[in-house]
Amino acid sequence: MELLGIKFAPLFVPLERRLQTLAALMWIVILPFGGLMSWLLLVYLVLYTRLRYIALAYAAWCAYDWEVCRRGGRRLQWARRWLWWRYFRDFFPLRLERIEPLDPNRNYLFCAFPHGVLSAGVFGCFSTDYMGWDKLFPGITVYPLTLEQHFKVPFFRELCLSLGGCSASAESIGYLMDKPGGGNAAVLIVGGASEALKCKPRTYRVILKRRRGFIRLALKHGCPLVPVISFGETDLYDQLEGTRLLKFQHFCRKITGMAPVLPIGRGLFQYSFGIVPRRNPVTTVVGSPIEVKKVEDPTQEQITELHNKFSEELVNFFEKYKHKYISDADNVHLEIEE
Repeated sequence: MELLGIKFAPLFVPLERRLQTLAALMWIVILPFGGLMSWLLLVYLVLYTRLRYIALAYAAWCAYDWEVCRRGGRRLQWARRWLWWRYFRDFFPLRLERIEPLDPNRNYLFCAFPHGVLSAGVFGCFSTDYMGWDKLFPGITVYPLTLEQHFKVPFFRELCLSLGGCSASAESIGYLMDKPGGGNAAVLIVGGASEALKCKPRTYRVILKRRRGFIRLALKHGCPLVPVISFGETDLYDQLEGTRLLKFQHFCRKITGMAPVLPIGRGLFQYSFGIVPRRNPVTTVVGSPIEVKKVEDPTQEQITELHNKFSEELVNFFEKYKHKYISDADNVHLEIEE
């Protein structure tokens, strides 16, 4: 039904779909606002409850435990198997596919594009156990990487760690890449928060030209680079735009490392606006590894050479498989920006 330009959901919707929508809503609320809610909870426990000493002891332990996010984290498989994530997967739905199997005796650095508003494809495929990772890549443990500041927030850090998350710092990546005997796959969203500001439906604009830190790390550790593309990620949201808003967003990103995107999605009971992502399929495809020769102290020329090779392979990867996952794909291209 449509009223005053607003498209409403049917009155009678199967319970399964309602639960899927609720799971997506909880995800969009907890990921961007979980940190703030965690700090408020800690303050409340300390100032207004009898649990203040337990809360203070926990805060002290968090400070002692900060380094764990740089040392492989502390995953809990039961958290990655919450029923919540199955409903979240089925809402879009999300899918994980591979181009070829990977050797479990080696370590890999997955380079994921595009960021989208909140990286639903990367989160669903690499932070949960409902996407068939173990069958596609047996013997390899996946580590989604995120900003280190998330691991300094009480309570919220426990969720990040339990889902297999680790810091996106050079020290953390180096630790994962140096595992003897291999079997690690670190997933880095190269474009980061800056790329989220460029997210628009039917566009694939990625921040890569000046991103060279991951190239240096791959050379230093001799770690293969694996391009990863989430087809459909940018179709989940539109966003408000404006010159003043963009300046404010970049200011916030420089201060906090996160960009306050104002997403335009759908609501719980209507499809025209809201913060719930749209029901569009997202398929995350893991490409073929790009071999990297180990260089302890890579030169700028070596970094540039590998960066150019990776950029070329990424574009070719997108162009080769876009027709399988994108409608009217001839008019959609991967745009590499600074």
